[in-house]
Amino acid sequence: MLAYIVRRALIALAALLAISFLSYTLVNFTPADPAEVALRVNDIIPTPEAIEEMRTELGLDDPFLVRYVKWLGNAARLDFGNSFTNRSRSVSGELARAFPYTATLAGMALVFVIGLSLPLGVACAVWKDGLFDRGVRLAVFAGTSMPNYWLAYLLIWLFALKFNVLPSSGTSTLAHYILPAMALSTLYIATYVRLIRNSMLENMKENHVLYARARGLSEKRVILGHVLKNSLQSSMTAIGVGIVRLLSGTVVIENIFAIPGLGRLCVASIFNRDYPTIQAYILVMGAFFVLASFLVDALQCALDPRRKAGTANA
Repeated sequence: MLAYIVRRALIALAALLAISFLSYTLVNFTPADPAEVALRVNDIIPTPEAIEEMRTELGLDDPFLVRYVKWLGNAARLDFGNSFTNRSRSVSGELARAFPYTATLAGMALVFVIGLSLPLGVACAVWKDGLFDRGVRLAVFAGTSMPNYWLAYLLIWLFALKFNVLPSSGTSTLAHYILPAMALSTLYIATYVRLIRNSMLENMKENHVLYARARGLSEKRVILGHVLKNSLQSSMTAIGVGIVRLLSGTVVIENIFAIPGLGRLCVASIFNRDYPTIQAYILVMGAFFVLASFLVDALQCALDPRRKAGTANA
């Protein structure tokens, strides 16, 4: 088990280095000169002298690899430099200010995802091909076919304008997050209902489940103690990575509902060509993905006896 964890940790570290290199490379090889962009977004006329001074301030005169190593070393200390749009503010501070809004939105969406997809997936498997199962599958099909921005406008029209029971924008109370969380979570609920249902049906065919029924265990104990436990293990990877997707998938929703989170900060940075913030956003989201994948693998390793013994292919 220890060897498996160490191997996964090394793979995660290599993936994180690759993400950091790509994010730094892509932004640095854009056609626009970062020094000129930094001057223009601060309404400074980009004269040759001003550009040269800004290039020196940003360290752009150094070779590419030297700049990358310096940037990576600073990023390891969560120092991403200052924002182009506001030179007095650090990128880390901007990310820290925006993160609680995104975390609140993603957290509420996750509650909707787990709270609805788990019981619906189990119920669909138990009552396979029944009226309830067919109704949920129809709703799942609609959920996966519906763009979240279209659903967001539909929810605003229905709950904020027509019935006036929920706010359409703002972040003052948790009620302000309900509509954006519903719009953000619908696709994931539809996906995980189908995933859990299929996994449950596969596990119901296993020999140990047939043996449990043959021993006279109640259907409730068979479903909860044998089928659901194994189904959750096989679905754990998708759900674990899905948590990070909720964090990174808020770009459109935050802009529609005027939530000043990471997604809105990223869009504003792209429009303003705020390269340090874009690089930091890509690296932070990449780090979340890598960390989530590593933790899910480690948890599966702890729960799966084959991996504990080092016999599973990994």
